[in-house]
Amino acid sequence: MKNILITGSSSGFGYLTALSAAKEGHKVWATMRNVDGKNAEKKRTLEKFAMDENLQLKVLELDVTDSTSVEHAINTIVAEDGTIDVLVNNAGIMFVGITEAYSLEQVKQQFDVNFFGIARMVKAVTPYMRKAGDGLIINTTSLAGRLAFPYFGIYCASKHAVEAYSQALRYELAPFGVEVSIVEPGPFGTNLLFTGPEEADKATFEEYGDFKEVPHAMLKNFEDFFDSEDALDPQLVADDTLDLIRMEKGTRPIRTVSGIDYGTVEYNAKTQPIQDSLVKETLQMEHLLTVAQN
Repeated sequence: MKNILITGSSSGFGYLTALSAAKEGHKVWATMRNVDGKNAEKKRTLEKFAMDENLQLKVLELDVTDSTSVEHAINTIVAEDGTIDVLVNNAGIMFVGITEAYSLEQVKQQFDVNFFGIARMVKAVTPYMRKAGDGLIINTTSLAGRLAFPYFGIYCASKHAVEAYSQALRYELAPFGVEVSIVEPGPFGTNLLFTGPEEADKATFEEYGDFKEVPHAMLKNFEDFFDSEDALDPQLVADDTLDLIRMEKGTRPIRTVSGIDYGTVEYNAKTQPIQDSLVKETLQMEHLLTVAQN
């Protein structure tokens, strides 16, 4: 069984993945912010479930935007377990609105969680994985990391950045026996969609006239869909994540689309051979395409 660290475990995909992994017998470190404040009740719920079911699940404070918090959490885990087998980067926030009307500070905030948060986690965890010659990093992105949705521009940009970062990491860490995979969820009814702030640049916002109401209409359409019988269970993303963890080393795909795909499966199938050809044929680095075995 694996020793698994999951970020953003207070709700949504992270919460479900933590429960699913623990039920399967893995040791799970379910990390989140504000475990003694906003998320205190969620911490109690997870810990009670673990106690009642005799599961190896621990809740730990971790803010992916705070390097000190990240370092403290990793040190705590390594002090107890020696290493980390699997890192699931799930923490994320979503800004939906007039892209131009978000301030640069808001853009930085979106990237600080969705992109730099993952970079902080990777830098903290990979030294232990490389030393062990083994490990798995799963980065949760989105269809919005491959496609671009109007009025989701800042969010899409952050997820596109994670996609490129993860693809490069997959090549670079392969010789050390460490794998990187991406899970790309489609639309699911979690609270992610409604966490973004309003656009700060009100002057620009007003200049969009009738168009400034479009993002709210889009959110309402998504909300109606999530309340319909056609909506998919977010557990599907947790199941797809667990499937990756179960796979044998060297067999895991770079990308797994989870749920409604809007053509992303086809997009990935067409572009990945081009990407790999760049590394193999153009750069003459074929050795980066195969993960080293212990």
